[in-house]
Amino acid sequence: MFAQLCTRSNFTFLTGASHPEELVTQAHALGYQAIAITDECSVAGVVRAFSAAKELSIKLLVGSLIQVEDNLELTLLAPSLAAYQELCALISDARRQAPKGQYRLARERLCQLRHCLLLWHANQPDDALADWLARHFAGRLWLALGRYYHSGEDEHISRLESWAKARQLPIVAAPQVLMHSRDRQSLLDCLSALRHHTTVQEAGWRLSCNQEAVLHDLPTLGQRYPQAWLTETLAIAKRCQFSLEELKYRYPDEWLPPGLSASQYLAQEVEKGLHRHFPQGPSAKVKGLIAKELALINELGYEHYFLTLYDIVNFARSQNILCQGRGSAANSAVCFCLGITSVNPEQGNLLFERFVSKERKEPPDIDVDFEHERREEVIQYIYRRYGRARTALTATVVSYRRKSAIRDIGKALGLELPVIESLLSQLDWRDKLDPWREQLKRLCQARGGVWSHFLALVDSLIGFPRHLSQHVGGFVISQVPLDNLVPQENAAMEGRTVIQWDKDDLESLGLMKVDILALGMLTAIRKCLAMIQEQGGPTLTLATIPQEDPRVYAMLQEPDNIGVFQVESRAQSNMLPRLKPRIFYDLVIEVAIVRPGPIQGDMVHPYLKRRDGIEPVSYPSPALQKVLERTLGVPLFQEQVIEIAMVAAGFSGGEADQLRRAMANWSRNGHVEAFRQKLIQGMQANGYKPDFAERIFEQIKGFSGYGFPESHSASFALLVYVSAWLKCHHRAAFCCALLNSQPMGFYTPDQLIQDARRHGVEVLAVSAVHSYFEHRLEGQSLRLGFCLIKGINAAAIEAFIAQRQQGSLMAALTALPAVQQELLAGCGALDGLYQHRFEATWQRASLGEQLPLFAGIEESASASTQLAPPSDHEVMQADYRQLGLTLGTHPMALLRRQGHFSQWVTAAALPQCRHGQLVRIAGLVTGRQRPGTASGVTFVTLEDETGNINLVVWAATAHHQRQPFLKARLLEVAGTLEKEGAIVHVVAGKLVDHSLLLDKLPVPSRDFR
Repeated sequence: MFAQLCTRSNFTFLTGASHPEELVTQAHALGYQAIAITDECSVAGVVRAFSAAKELSIKLLVGSLIQVEDNLELTLLAPSLAAYQELCALISDARRQAPKGQYRLARERLCQLRHCLLLWHANQPDDALADWLARHFAGRLWLALGRYYHSGEDEHISRLESWAKARQLPIVAAPQVLMHSRDRQSLLDCLSALRHHTTVQEAGWRLSCNQEAVLHDLPTLGQRYPQAWLTETLAIAKRCQFSLEELKYRYPDEWLPPGLSASQYLAQEVEKGLHRHFPQGPSAKVKGLIAKELALINELGYEHYFLTLYDIVNFARSQNILCQGRGSAANSAVCFCLGITSVNPEQGNLLFERFVSKERKEPPDIDVDFEHERREEVIQYIYRRYGRARTALTATVVSYRRKSAIRDIGKALGLELPVIESLLSQLDWRDKLDPWREQLKRLCQARGGVWSHFLALVDSLIGFPRHLSQHVGGFVISQVPLDNLVPQENAAMEGRTVIQWDKDDLESLGLMKVDILALGMLTAIRKCLAMIQEQGGPTLTLATIPQEDPRVYAMLQEPDNIGVFQVESRAQSNMLPRLKPRIFYDLVIEVAIVRPGPIQGDMVHPYLKRRDGIEPVSYPSPALQKVLERTLGVPLFQEQVIEIAMVAAGFSGGEADQLRRAMANWSRNGHVEAFRQKLIQGMQANGYKPDFAERIFEQIKGFSGYGFPESHSASFALLVYVSAWLKCHHRAAFCCALLNSQPMGFYTPDQLIQDARRHGVEVLAVSAVHSYFEHRLEGQSLRLGFCLIKGINAAAIEAFIAQRQQGSLMAALTALPAVQQELLAGCGALDGLYQHRFEATWQRASLGEQLPLFAGIEESASASTQLAPPSDHEVMQADYRQLGLTLGTHPMALLRRQGHFSQWVTAAALPQCRHGQLVRIAGLVTGRQRPGTASGVTFVTLEDETGNINLVVWAATAHHQRQPFLKARLLEVAGTLEKEGAIVHVVAGKLVDHSLLLDKLPVPSRDFR
């Protein structure tokens, strides 16, 4: 009988060599009564250990190893909730006093521990320290001893034992464990080498001298330790009755007016929003939804959750910051009235019960997107409103992935960095015919020696936590200090703190998280709406954009979708003409259908056939008709497959929730596979066909990779419609707003500008006379801004603009630093002042400060110097080099003038070719995409002077022509034209790299993102 009291997992970064759940599972297998996870100054791994312990019914103790100043090493254990809270406070204090990833703790701070148990890892007898500890921690202090078979260990332990007995200091067997199995020793050595910034070969004494930092079986423990020491572990474990289940979350409530309950205040604010959105009175449908939702929210006690979001959104709107809610309950009538979402409940048929559920017993998950340029204002408001003690960002556990694992194992094994980088360059991560592990295995076998261990070590390290980072926007806000729940530590960003748990840990414990996310499209929409108003147009909001405009849907069906939110990818471009959206709910479908879930479940083609009337609408059973009716009998949304598991496979509410969690965590642990047998057998037992059951399970796996709930789709569909409406009716303003919101979206500024020009927008060049720092509208034309110039200094340009507006253009230009003047001249911004950019560059250089060497030498008349104007090729080169685009002659047009590709088919001519025709095309490579569900197919976008060419490259073609496929900037393709309605693409055959013709032209390509 034994309880393991000192165990560090891999959440003691670069120290522990096992996951928390592995340690718990092994302890249970060995017959331990309990195990403590005691990572160093951290409780980051305890939630995962807690979940495993709960499943296995083994007792979990929560604690932490602490290195205190004065060379004092302690393991602190939490016997009660009060002890856990003071442990969290101690860790927070230690972490907040040091830079990220470190901690600092003075001995005096320990005196505030009134409830924790202390295990002292003493290196030698120390009477003064023992007296101090005994005085402050009487009855809660043990000497912790462990055997590791080091040299002289018997004498050392004997001396400490005698000393402890003389002082009546109780002793407990407490070996410090770092791994669950001896198989991890090689990995443990690599981690130690990395921690000490050395190699395994040179680490020496820094490595373990044996494999004893492991969980031992009970017979071995019985041989190594006196029975009294082992019995003491059980006595300590018995005293530790704290469980993470005791943690209770309390919502903030400072926004609550005096004299009102949260329920009354919520109803009051919803009523206000109802009158604001429906001045003529709401429909019976909306009234019914409001009453139903408020009743459920009241029954479950979630008023504080919705009101906290309401408070944050109200601040954003007061500052004219555009925001839009999405998530499990964002698309509800209550959220619409509160302004959390702009999706009108009249437009959809979303059921609130799907998102706020009695069975789930957890708050809804609502994410709120804010303008990406102004989200920081919202974050700082949250800190001010609720205080830093009660507010912190959720952590993100940054784990080792393939490349980082290969680099760090190579570093630990002493391999030179150029060798590792060369190895990485030889791996094609996207080749499904030849997986990267097989490629790496062959490369390692060819080298021999230390490489024989390389792949196994890399595999072991992948998935290990490397450090804690801050979540992109997940906030925990509490009524009480967060230290009562979880420790906080400094984030890398100044003024930010993060808790030590990630979003999955919070969900496991039922703690509230509010996601304050950044979305570039919201920034672009707000800027576009402002431009429309400045141009004399109407004042519009997300909720007041005219709905169901046929011109917008006709534009999307073409598809004219460059720059439109969420539907601008190649896959979406192919889907739009096939799905032919005509109403808002069609956009909800469009957003969700091009996702791994529906694709892997083979649901896309059946849905399209039913939508087009090619296949009749049918349902697997009457019971599933209610679940599938809105999607023509084909499951497309994440909620639908969960409902199918309950209705068709007999899952209980709890089992369905476990499935939902497993889907959310698929990339981390693959628990979805554990549900295969139950799901398929349950569906077959209820009379469903095996192939339907298999397809549903494949769809569940796809959703685990990246699936969209219906609520997310509806939220995003609104932004799809709004951005499409703006593009349709205000093309210049929309393009200008997109350019001013960069970086964002799928397309480069060059592609956005070319698309606008092809649709009749006049785009004016950067001009020292007319441009501002950002892009602006001049009437119906789009004037490019100085921000496009690479290397431009914003402060210097703003000062130039201010002086120019005072009527002193040339003086303002002269006042600019010489480098900035050279940039303006080189990109053509001074062409309105000089004949051409070569003359501008020469003239501005002549005005520069004279070097001492030439002092006193009479200058020649520079004005008389005549320079030949730049050629079209030189202008193009300069434009791409300094602006990343050109408004002049396209590179492909110049090449055709020179006799290259003159007989090749252009993008504009492709639609006139017949289906199945062999064609030769060429263009600049502007994007490569290989979706995870595309069976190795890569979508490549080529650009010529007439438009874009959509190229399909099969896996075998890419594999056999890897160099031109991956490296070409200018690609020639011989292939077969395929046409289906408005969809036109070329299936690649032969690929030829003509990049040398570009002469170092910096053409950007968005590859595999």
